[in-house]
Amino acid sequence: MRNGYSAAQIRAAEEPHLAAGEPLMQRAAAALADEIRGLLRVRGAAAAGGGNSAPVGASAPTVVLLVGTGNNGGDALFAGALLAADGVRVEIVPVGGRMHEDGLSAATAAGARVHDSADPAGVASLVANADLIVDGILGTGSAADPALRGRAREIVAAILPVVRPLPVRSPARPLVVAVDIPSGIGADDGSVPDPTVLPADTTVTFGGHKAGLLMGQAQRFTGLVKLVDIGLALELGAMRPVVRG
Repeated sequence: MRNGYSAAQIRAAEEPHLAAGEPLMQRAAAALADEIRGLLRVRGAAAAGGGNSAPVGASAPTVVLLVGTGNNGGDALFAGALLAADGVRVEIVPVGGRMHEDGLSAATAAGARVHDSADPAGVASLVANADLIVDGILGTGSAADPALRGRAREIVAAILPVVRPLPVRSPARPLVVAVDIPSGIGADDGSVPDPTVLPADTTVTFGGHKAGLLMGQAQRFTGLVKLVDIGLALELGAMRPVVRG
């Protein structure tokens, strides 16, 4: 059974844990990194040791992080730090005005590099040669319509031709992993007001299923949805879900 909760319900469930100083972001990032490691192994491009430290070499896989300004980007950056420590080539593409400072520091200290090209075509070229893209642009907190605007939308539009034409999981195209929810999808209703959304092969969502992942047009973009337990079960269990699956 998959129950879906609103973004407000998820935030309310997180509040007591955050107030207690629990590392929810680090839990989410660790699970995200584990999922990415598994996908890279299946693809046959995992770093030597499959999670153990390994030097970056010609055979190391490349993961591109599309990083927005909020906690969604922070999840991606902390996961990138763990992957870079494994020997994965991690390229960070900022798509907003700033990035999560602690996450960025952790990622760069582990060996991740910031790709500072402002040219969307240059980002598309980088992505075309990658093994996996992490969509950490927007989380559940965006209420803008359309959600993707400015540089973020330009970059996603440039990347779409790279990921759409080839079959799912084709070795000739990068896999796409969405952090919590594909950027641009309505977290509460599954709406897709603008088709400029990266279709994910896997969506790793945290704490509870967002209602929008289970309804509306969103299901064309989510791929396989994997729920990660970060400790919210008691709080969510006391709430009435928006969607009962």
